[in-house]
Amino acid sequence: MTAILHFTRDLRLEDHAALAAASKETRVVAVIVIDPATTGRLRSSPRRAAYYCSAVAALDRAITARGGRLIVRRGRTASTLRALARAVGAASVVWAASYDAQGARVDRDVQAALEEAGLRASVVHDATAVAPEETATERRGYRSFAAYFERWMQQDVVPYDTLDVRLDAPEVASEGLPAAAEFGRPSELEEEVNFDFIRARFERFLEAEVLHYAVARNVPADGQTSELATPLSFGVVAARSIVAAVRNRRADRLLLTEERLSIDLFLRALAHRDFFLQLAHFYEAIDEMPLQDKMRRFSFSRTHPSLDAWRAGKTGFPLIDAGIRQLRATGWMHPRVRSIAASFLCFDLGVDWRVGREEWDHWLIEDDPALATGNWQWIAGVGADLAAYPRIYNPLTQSRRCDPAGRYIRRWIPELASRSDRALFDLGADVRSPQLALALFGDDGYPAPVLDHETAARAFLERYKREVSVSAEDS
Repeated sequence: MTAILHFTRDLRLEDHAALAAASKETRVVAVIVIDPATTGRLRSSPRRAAYYCSAVAALDRAITARGGRLIVRRGRTASTLRALARAVGAASVVWAASYDAQGARVDRDVQAALEEAGLRASVVHDATAVAPEETATERRGYRSFAAYFERWMQQDVVPYDTLDVRLDAPEVASEGLPAAAEFGRPSELEEEVNFDFIRARFERFLEAEVLHYAVARNVPADGQTSELATPLSFGVVAARSIVAAVRNRRADRLLLTEERLSIDLFLRALAHRDFFLQLAHFYEAIDEMPLQDKMRRFSFSRTHPSLDAWRAGKTGFPLIDAGIRQLRATGWMHPRVRSIAASFLCFDLGVDWRVGREEWDHWLIEDDPALATGNWQWIAGVGADLAAYPRIYNPLTQSRRCDPAGRYIRRWIPELASRSDRALFDLGADVRSPQLALALFGDDGYPAPVLDHETAARAFLERYKREVSVSAEDS
């Protein structure tokens, strides 16, 4: 019997859940369908489109090396897969589950259409290290990360052995591999997707840099992060393999206490990713609606006079602006700075978290809408973060903590490259000096702060106390 393996956000052959399921049949035909939803996601970010095309090309080479052939088609997923199944004599189709609301709806529609046509359609969990059902209680996901993390740590994580699975090379028509230009304005990558290189980089991180993760996760200037966000989002690496390797590293008896703590924090970050994906799986409505009932009637604004300044990295708060400029220049922003920049949008400007999610979606290379929703809701205080009050970051205090020497700020804001630390961390002091203010905030210089953080934060908290308490009493 023949099975079709339909690749989505799982562009690899190693430790592959859908490939393991499909390999139970005699022949496995590898297929990619570039449907309207995929095209729309790729059009929203030129760098994302470039990465996707490079990843598909790398997958194509890997399949060819195994004696197989990747069949590429463009069109509606269900009708395309039905036609291909007839052409290759397949009785079943297997693919990896999506977790964002739109992707989950497409999965259900395609599965129903294929089953109506007499095909077996299997949707398997691949993006997470631990499948949502393995941590669920009474078919419901966890809303508390602390409880979820305890359960997550108890689960065995065993990668699939799919290295030796051979793929078929059917003699059916295939369209050309996707090219970035077909998704709009093309963009170049700093490096093409290479499975061996990505694996080697992670192994180096696991050998040394992970031991300093407790510090590196809060120091954007050093850049010593795992760099896994984008590879994981496109599935060019498997979350199971990553988590299994990190757990194995943690078992080293020669680790120092602080090194083991760093590994624990990195594991916690990986668990947070699974947590948000299982939230999206069980609570599909959070794609557009706050998870917390009490926040569904709290009104964030869709605009603000300084919204464009935030988008452009010109708020007058150096750490926030450096992060935004890094994002626009590279398609990535350090995780700690993301939290601070997102907090500023939601609480200082009072702008809806969905506005921020949509804005960053145009710039980020990574393609993980369910994860983006979870992170934005967490920061905005409307999601799974169960803190009594929103976590409002002071951008200048955070600058002193995260970038005390100003290296990150000076790298991404050339207007401040020659400025003293005082100009980076106490902008108000320079404003009080006419000569310094003229040089720092002139027409061609760095902008003055768009607002007073303390005033904005207090105003938001007062409104939060007033409106949320009223909402809770009415519910």
